[in-house]
Amino acid sequence: MKSTVTLKRINSLAIPATVAGIAEPLLSITDTAIVGNIPVDGLESLAAAGIVGSFLSMLIWVLGQTRSAISAIISQYLGAGKLEEVKTLPAQAIYLNIALSVLILLSTVFVIREIFELLNASGKILEYCISYYSIRVWGFPLTLFVFAVMGIFRGLQNTYWPMVIAITGAVLNVILDFLLVYGVDGIIAPMYLDGAAWASLIAQSVMAIMALWLLWKKTEISLVLKFPIHPELGRLVIMSLNLFVRALALNTALILAVREATALGDKFIGAHTIAINLWLFSAFFIDGYGAAGNIMGGRLLGEKNYADLWLLAKKIVKYGIYVSLVLMAVSFLFYKPIGRLFSNEELVLNAFYGVFYIIILGLPINTIAFVLDGVFKGLGEMKYLRNTLLIATFLGFIPVLFLGRYLGWGLAGIWVAFTLWMLIRGGALVLKFRRKFRPLLQNH
Repeated sequence: MKSTVTLKRINSLAIPATVAGIAEPLLSITDTAIVGNIPVDGLESLAAAGIVGSFLSMLIWVLGQTRSAISAIISQYLGAGKLEEVKTLPAQAIYLNIALSVLILLSTVFVIREIFELLNASGKILEYCISYYSIRVWGFPLTLFVFAVMGIFRGLQNTYWPMVIAITGAVLNVILDFLLVYGVDGIIAPMYLDGAAWASLIAQSVMAIMALWLLWKKTEISLVLKFPIHPELGRLVIMSLNLFVRALALNTALILAVREATALGDKFIGAHTIAINLWLFSAFFIDGYGAAGNIMGGRLLGEKNYADLWLLAKKIVKYGIYVSLVLMAVSFLFYKPIGRLFSNEELVLNAFYGVFYIIILGLPINTIAFVLDGVFKGLGEMKYLRNTLLIATFLGFIPVLFLGRYLGWGLAGIWVAFTLWMLIRGGALVLKFRRKFRPLLQNH
């Protein structure tokens, strides 16, 4: 039997998934680049955008895990030829997720100041944080809805429509950023940082409307809530909870990094904001092959096709490494121009250039971790992903982060900690996959 794991098939899923994936960090990168060049309080605005962006990313990543759980279950049922049995599950999962997101949104609205004070924001930066967050936070449930719909499409082996949604949102966000942040002479007054927040919120609203319409038109999945509770909802909740704990550990690392960078001073949080946005951009860029592994891995597991599953893991790691090498070459070639895209402050740029090389050199390590992470999500191995992240964060990242502070490594210490963090994550996934699926391959 001819293998379905071909470069053409992988790329047909990975390329649209890559485009869709980079749209999310592109929203933050656009804000960072435009906000960093605001003529009034540009440094403070950039720092506030970085702090708020990190906190919102934490909220989205923590609750956005339902996307991976929905995708895994749907793809496994599709592979087993039992898709009809799972059609009522997505609506139940989405309503549950939106209810949780609204609850969390309302609970944070009343303690915004305290949240950002915990992240070491003060003075003018704190006030900008509060203003920016109070607008952007309302896009939180909309983003989670879009994520869930994208998970449904992924489970159905379709990354094209998520790409269309993501491109539309990203392009609209860029256009609105220029119009609202800098204004249009005689028509729109410059809104500066608040303009960036409104641009993101409007773009997220349009994406949510598109996702709803495409789900209705392009699939047979209904969002009408039907009872009884689907028997797979329990497994989906457990998978989501494991990913929830994993996301908390992940965001513990991200938030501690922001806190440490903020404590170093304004120029360092500005530099860290640029660095983390580029790191996330490269992560989502590479993650396209992780998405292909997620989508195809779940289906192959449903089919019990272990030979192709093994082949899939090997191929997507290889293709992901190729992508990371291209990103490394481009980053080194345009080392200084990349920094100048985001800020015109020499102090910020000098701090950024002092750590950018660490991010670039870590790209192949990140690739292995991100790609296999996608495969494991498709296989439903959420418990192992949870445990791996807990170990990497609390026994790897945090000790090195505080060692770096003690030894006076500055911003470089934060990025050395990130590199070790990714090395532990990737290494653990390679070992687990070989131990679990090599015997199944030999016995099949």
